[in-house]
Amino acid sequence: MKSVIFIAPPAAGKGTHSKRLQTLGYEHISTGDMLREEISLGTDLGKEISEIINKGELVSDDLVHSLIKKRLMHIDKPFILDGYPRTIKQAENLNNLFQELNIQDYEVIYLEISLEEAMKRALGRLSCSCGETYNIYNENFKPKKDGICDKCGKALIKRSDDNEESFKVRFETFMNSTKPIKEYYEKKNKLHSIDTMQDDEKITERIKEILND
Repeated sequence: MKSVIFIAPPAAGKGTHSKRLQTLGYEHISTGDMLREEISLGTDLGKEISEIINKGELVSDDLVHSLIKKRLMHIDKPFILDGYPRTIKQAENLNNLFQELNIQDYEVIYLEISLEEAMKRALGRLSCSCGETYNIYNENFKPKKDGICDKCGKALIKRSDDNEESFKVRFETFMNSTKPIKEYYEKKNKLHSIDTMQDDEKITERIKEILND
C-alpha cells in the first residue's frame, strides 16, 4: 500500500482513520509526537526544541524538517504523515525530501467536513488520559458509562478549547491556511477528497481503495 499524507479540519476523523491504518501495518508519524519524543530523550536537539517551546516560540520549519527526514530515513514500510505539511514552504520542503529519499508511492487524502458537523463532533468529544476518545453525540463512540472510560475506568475529560467560539476560530484558520496546500497537491494529481458524512467503515474502505490503486 502507498503512504499517505492526511489533511483534515478539526474533528474530521483523522485520528480514527489513522488508527485503522496502523492496524494494517502503517507507521504513524506525528510532528507533535516527534517533538515531544525528542525532548523526552534529552538529546541536544530535544534541548533546543524545549528551549524554543518554553519561550513560547514556534519550532522552525528547518528543525521540523530535520526531524521528519531523520524518521523517514529509517522507515521501510508505508507511513501516515499527520500534521505536516501546514504551509506551502513545508509542502515544497517535503517534496524535495521525498525526491531525495526516492519516496514516490504516496497519496494525499483530504477529509471533507462542514463547520456545523465538525463543531457537533468537537463539542461532544471526551478523552481519557489512556488515549481513548469518545463522543456523546455518536452512538458508536459513546462511553458505556457516562463520563467513564470503557478501557481503564478513569474519568473522561473535555478539551478546554472545545467550545463554540474557539472551535470556529480553529476551523476557519485551518481552512484558510490549507487552501493553497490542497491546490499544490491537486496540481501534482495527488489529492483525494473524501466526504466524511458517511459511515466510518465506508470512509476507511475508500481510503484503502485510494492507497491500493
